[in-house]
Formats: sequence, structure tokens, C-alpha cells
Amino acid sequence: MQRERLVNGTSVLITDTHRFGQDALLLAHFCRVRRAESVCDLGTGCGIIPLRLHDRGHRGDCFAVDISPDAVAQLNAAVQENGIGHITAAAGDLRDPALFAQRGQSCDVVCCNPPYFTGGFISPNEQRAAARHELSCTSADVCRAAYVLLKDGGRLCMCQRPERLADVLYAMRQARIEPKRLLFVASRPEKEPWLFLIEGQKNRAPGMRVLPQLITADENGRPSAQMLEIYGQEPKEDAP
Repeated sequence: MQRERLVNGTSVLITDTHRFGQDALLLAHFCRVRRAESVCDLGTGCGIIPLRLHDRGHRGDCFAVDISPDAVAQLNAAVQENGIGHITAAAGDLRDPALFAQRGQSCDVVCCNPPYFTGGFISPNEQRAAARHELSCTSADVCRAAYVLLKDGGRLCMCQRPERLADVLYAMRQARIEPKRLLFVASRPEKEPWLFLIEGQKNRAPGMRVLPQLITADENGRPSAQMLEIYGQEPKEDAP
């Protein structure tokens, strides 16, 4: 395993199978989790979202779930290494109601960076395939689990590829989670979005805000001012 250090010093353990990308960091920022709120991260992988929330000051109860025991062991090792007491992790299938029997309607926020793909090449690595393709977890599965976990008015935050937007909106409404905030992400202003982030609330009235598009790179291909803010970094001056 290798270590990545987040801006405030929290270490994240990564492997070739369980690692993280820009989308997970964007989702952790988009969630707007308050310090004492109760959180559940579905499909946690290496645990980047709980660890990033901790790095930004979250200290409420955080329950992380993944179908892979290896991923859960990886996160537990990082939790122990960082001396974190408020993050717990469990291996299990989010489609199994028994997994959340003790936590029903207790969460302020549920977040999920789900598998993106329904077709195409599937990795022969079983765990990598499960992380990328909807083999054991669909958007509808995520929304149904979130409904069980969330308090009334609690928030589900997800990211997904733009071509899947209709699927996610439908799955949310089917699970009585009303879409409330939508953010598209593009690498440059002239490019099509490559990602969207969405927040829904349990048992709330219709009405969704579409936020100004997030641009991840400047004209020189470096992280934009918005991304530097999300990373918690200051922009660097160009050399004279």
C-alpha cells in the first residue's frame, strides 16, 4: 500500500485496486457536511470521502460500507494510522437491509461515488469490475439504501457521468428523495461536462437548483482557482 497525504495531514492508504480520483474529492466537497452531522458513505473503496471529510473537520459519526472486505481493511488501517475514533467501516452488500438494521433513519447525509458503467469492457479483476460497472450496485440500489438510512429531510449526495442523469433523477424520485442541487463539472468552459454532482432530500417538495458549472482547469491546463479552493491550496505565482 502507498500513502497519499491530504491538505491537513490525514493519510489515505491506496492500492492499485482501491484508490481515488478527482470525482471523489469533488463529491466530498459538494456534500457540505457540518462538523457534528451523521454520515454514511456507500461504496467507500479506500475511504477517501470519510477521510477527506475528517481532514476538513468533520467529527460526527461516520459509517463507511463497501462490498469488498479488502477495501474495508484498507480503510480501517488508515483510520488506525490516523488515530480517528469517529469513522467505522463494515463489509457488506448495500442491497441487504440487515446491513443497516441498527442505523435506520439516523443519518443526516448519505454519499456515494457509484459505479459509472453499464456496458463495455469489464475488468477481469473482480473488485475493480465491481467498482466501475453496475454489477452489484445500481443508482436505484443506492437511493433505496439512502432512504432507509436518512432522517426525514436528510441529504443524499452522488456523482455520476452526465449520460446517466436521467437514470439518477428517476431513481431518486422513485425512492422519495427529491433532487435539490445539481452541479455539472467540465475541464474547460468550452468542453462538455464529464461529471455531475447531485443532492437530494428525503421526503421534500419538488424544486431543484442548477448551480454554475465547475471548471477544473485554467487556460494553461493547471487546476483552476475553484479546484485549488477545493483542494485547500493557494494558487502559485508564475515565475518572472
